[in-house]
Amino acid sequence: MVTDAHTVQREIRSEADKGRGLQADRSALDHATRLVHRVCCLAGPADFIDEVRTDNRAVRTAIKKHDTPALFDRLMAGLSYQGVSDRVASGYMDQHGRVGWHEIECALANNPSCPKLQSYWNFHGCHYHKTSRTCSEPDHIDHCPLPTHDLRNGRLNQTAYSLYLFIRDITGNDLVCWIQGQLASSADTSDVAQMRNALVHPLRHVYGVSDKVLSMALSVLLVAAPRTMGHWAKVGYSMIAIDTLVHNFFSSYGHSGPVQCRSPLRCCLLPG
Repeated sequence: MVTDAHTVQREIRSEADKGRGLQADRSALDHATRLVHRVCCLAGPADFIDEVRTDNRAVRTAIKKHDTPALFDRLMAGLSYQGVSDRVASGYMDQHGRVGWHEIECALANNPSCPKLQSYWNFHGCHYHKTSRTCSEPDHIDHCPLPTHDLRNGRLNQTAYSLYLFIRDITGNDLVCWIQGQLASSADTSDVAQMRNALVHPLRHVYGVSDKVLSMALSVLLVAAPRTMGHWAKVGYSMIAIDTLVHNFFSSYGHSGPVQCRSPLRCCLLPG
């Protein structure tokens, strides 16, 4: 009987110790969560959506007018931030300029001999490298317009031409109609993930774009759309990127921890 009593007491003490340990861990985790949440609140303006809409009136006008060249230029500017800091990317563009729709249109109007430039589907496997000035069609590179644009690296040159050819050959030069059609093609237009995938999936095949940068570039365009295009904004909210470290921290809670996302800017990677 004495042995049994001692065993019960040890088990009670053990459970109490576990409880104190879990409580201590929880307290530390709650502190870390509050800290991350405070940093996010300071770094991310509460009126972010209004800022996007205010700062991108030109994008909204381009959407209303179905101005594909202007929308291409905006998307290409966004995609140019891939792989480096914003300061480095914007500094390079300020110094060396950007490639625009009309420049590529004029270049291709001269019927360059390179077979890669004949269509979006032919462009696959260009392999242009800026530093070595090499590509998969060396017999044509001296007369190829693609290397003539002084972009930060050869990948961006390929991205620009791949995106141009996608819009020309896939969307029929009307990016706005294509986006509307892709969103409407979802079986359930209340399913944001389904609409987002209908829009992003075909664009994943544009050379050199990652899902994150593509979503960031598209999110501005979609959020800036006229308010009458409700689905655009809804999908755009879901594309706004959250820093990977913060995302991983919050996702460990599965949105059930002390800090939950109550904003319309729901990260497309988070569950729920």
